[in-house]
Amino acid sequence: MNLQRPNANEALQTGNRSRDVAPQSGICSRCLDGCRGNCDMFQATFRGRELLYPQPFGSITAGADKDYPVDYSHLNIMGYALGAKGVTADPDTATFPSVNTETAYGRNSKVRMKVPIFTGALGSTDIARKNWSHFAVGAAISGISLVCGENVCGIDPGLELNAQGKVTRSPELERRVAEYRRYHEGWGDILVQMNVEDTRNGVAEYAIDKLGVETIELKWGQGAKCIGGEIKVDSLERAIELKRRGYIVTPDPDVTAFQAAFKAGPLKQFERHSRLGFIDQEGFMREVERIRGMGAKRVTLKTGAYPMRELAMAIRWSSDAGIDLLTIDGAPGGTGMSPWRMMCEWGIPSLYLHAMSYELAERLARKGLPVPDLAFAGGFSAEDHVFKALALGAPYCKAVCMGRALMIPGMVGKNTERWLKGFDGGLPKTVSRFGATKEEIFMNFEVLKEKFGAAEVEQLPLGAVGIYSAVDKIKVGLQQLMAGSRNWAVPLVSRRDIFSLTEECAKITGIPYVMDAYREEALQIIDA
Repeated sequence: MNLQRPNANEALQTGNRSRDVAPQSGICSRCLDGCRGNCDMFQATFRGRELLYPQPFGSITAGADKDYPVDYSHLNIMGYALGAKGVTADPDTATFPSVNTETAYGRNSKVRMKVPIFTGALGSTDIARKNWSHFAVGAAISGISLVCGENVCGIDPGLELNAQGKVTRSPELERRVAEYRRYHEGWGDILVQMNVEDTRNGVAEYAIDKLGVETIELKWGQGAKCIGGEIKVDSLERAIELKRRGYIVTPDPDVTAFQAAFKAGPLKQFERHSRLGFIDQEGFMREVERIRGMGAKRVTLKTGAYPMRELAMAIRWSSDAGIDLLTIDGAPGGTGMSPWRMMCEWGIPSLYLHAMSYELAERLARKGLPVPDLAFAGGFSAEDHVFKALALGAPYCKAVCMGRALMIPGMVGKNTERWLKGFDGGLPKTVSRFGATKEEIFMNFEVLKEKFGAAEVEQLPLGAVGIYSAVDKIKVGLQQLMAGSRNWAVPLVSRRDIFSLTEECAKITGIPYVMDAYREEALQIIDA
């Protein structure tokens, strides 16, 4: 059985002519000379390298659709009738709305969040830039952390560099930090992420010294891809500028043939790529200390779907360096721009990677060494996902990082704002069935009006209201699941609160198979 059919996908805007395809190649079982399209190879005939990436750039996020043998759906959540943790076992006291969903992460300077989720890294892609105010304000009013991703300064049209090539001003990063901080109420934090180019350009120094950023995130990788970040560039002048700033730009905009192809029309866009990072323990420890020496209160690390060796490095070195949060992002991941086949076919899938993370963290703890606070990422979108991740990684996993799942309500809310003004044909039926005004459509609008006041709530971008509503849904759903498993606080969730539906899942995760979970206790009751 092929777990992911290649050669045609909606993400690439391609499709097979025939319903019958060769399972390994994805090519139609009868490839017809004279076919008018439209599989990957058909389009690659004309557009070449464009077919590496989901389309159209800047208007979509993409997530791989490979169906792995075992994933988080192979875990189920325990519900109990006995006892309560963190509250008196009384039906008038132990109600689900009284469940505390707050969490915290950090070694010495803790960051508290109202819900154990935070955004994925929103960096230099157009989808992040265009929707930033919705994402940033939404995260702030929801009381969760926000990650400002890599290369934001590097692609800023208003970037100012000194003679040494270091950032002296970045209006775009300044905007991003300010929009989160305007509504920040002490819950969550904004993390600014570093890659190779950011480090060379002195982004951390600028963010800390000039913008007062308290948390810097080092990046080893992500679940969506195993190369550096990339964007599309639709201007020759812009492509040349980004190359001058030290980025890899392909095709090379200085080559006459590519300039001619761009001006003639067949070459539509250039690509800006970040460099691959290479790690070593001494350099990692030195970089953490360097950033702390600048005045950062917290240093975090984001690592990708690498094998157990690199995972062990991330966990052990984070322990030794006192890293405040280690985010472990599994495959297949979602992204604003990554090579499609890479997204589908590289890396350790989330459940496997997170099971490895627990095993290594537990081994570190048995040695008497501190385990860094962990966050799991990679394909999460709902409250049951959050519960399962917290339970699988307990007591080390403190939160779940969500990428596309938290971007969607921001984009939908933004578009609703446009539809209410009559753009793009006005409100679609999927929205108008709730009402014709924002007060009618967004169930939490009045809640936010009471909190911020009528004048201020009118200034909130509707994408932020959408994110607030989506986070509220996850929070309440999590409260229900936690109450059902008799956990009235996030730190009380444990690995005993989930079970494996398949023996293969039990083997991978160490979580008992359904027929073995609580078996000993059950037999003691029967045999008493």
